[in-house]
Parts: sequence; structure tokens; C-alpha cells
Amino acid sequence: MNVTEPKLPEHEAIYQRVRDMILFGDLAPGQPVTILGLRDTLGAGMTPVREAIRRLTAEGALQALGNRRISVPEITLEKLAEISFVRLAIEPRMVELAAQNMNARTLTMLKSIDDRVDAAIARGNVHGYLEHNFRFHFHLYDAARATILRKIALSLWLQVGPALRIVCGLYGTSTLPDKHDEAMAALRSGDGAAAAAAIADDIRQGMDLVSQSIRSLG
Repeated sequence: MNVTEPKLPEHEAIYQRVRDMILFGDLAPGQPVTILGLRDTLGAGMTPVREAIRRLTAEGALQALGNRRISVPEITLEKLAEISFVRLAIEPRMVELAAQNMNARTLTMLKSIDDRVDAAIARGNVHGYLEHNFRFHFHLYDAARATILRKIALSLWLQVGPALRIVCGLYGTSTLPDKHDEAMAALRSGDGAAAAAAIADDIRQGMDLVSQSIRSLG
């Protein structure tokens, strides 16, 4: 018998769709966001769209400009430095915790997701890279069972996601960070510290590219 996952409530489904638009670069830094615009794009009701905007503003993924205007925040070098500092503090720690809970099923899923990352890079598929790179990291972080750290990490990814899309546009997918093979090899051998170091290198490379893009466009 096939088991189907329970359908998400509309407000949660719409939140996740708008969240993914930010994470995967469908909304650009500085782009205005309106309830009516998202309603038409998503074919959703006003109330769930309004709630999604409220939640994402609280999480730092959107910003209120006054006069009820909302936009995607533009990232500065100073803000990027703060995000990088916190990401490097908590994400490698989650990898260490995840390594303690690693099993064959999680490793198999991580390999499947990473294959999609590699395929997206090879095809120059920017959206595919951003989506599957996110899913790789957060499937790994889920294994840490550290809900507070995960929530912080997601907020940081939301704040930097639109800038990563710009990086892809400037430099293409061939230069994108991908230390997943090193992380996977370390996880298979039970070396949490080495896996954490690989993910830390992955983060540094990505943040360095964002920094370069900010400087080049500034």
C-alpha cells in the first residue's frame, strides 16, 4: 500500500513556496514584493500570502521599508561578514553532530541529492544547483537533531540566497563551491571533524564568491 504524505495547510505551503523563491534566487536583492504580486504568481489567497510575508520578514528574508512596502534585502559586505561568522560557527558543529547519528539510509539520500548538484553544475542549471545544494546541506543538518541551530542556519541561508543567484549569473556554475565529496567521504569513515572541515571550506568558498560579486557590482 502506498503511503502519501499529509497535505500541508495552505498557509504553510504558501510560506514554503515563497521561502523557496527567496532561497533559490527567484527574487533578486532589492526587488519589491507585494501581496497582490505573490497572490497572482502563486494563485493563492490573500491571507496565506500575507502570513508568509509576515513570517519571512520576521526571519530577515524580507524587509519592511515603511508605507507597507516590502522588498528583498540587499546584502552588504558588513552584513555578509556577520552571516559568514555565524554560519562558520554553527554549520560545521551541526555536521559534527550529524556524523554521530549517520546511517546508511542518510548517506544514500545525501549521495542522491549530491548527484543532482553535480548534474546541475554540469548543465549550468543555476536554479537546480541552488535548490539541490540547499537540500544537501539541510538533509545533512537534519541528522544533527539540533533544532535551534537549524533554525538559525535557515535564517542565514534565506538572507544570502538571492545574492548567490547573482554570483551564479556573474561567474557561472563551474566556479560554484562543492566540497560535498570530501564531506561524504569523511562521513562514511565516521570522521565528523573532517566532514565539518569540508563543509566549512564549502561555506568559505561560497561567501568569498558573494563578497567578490558585491565588490564588482559596487
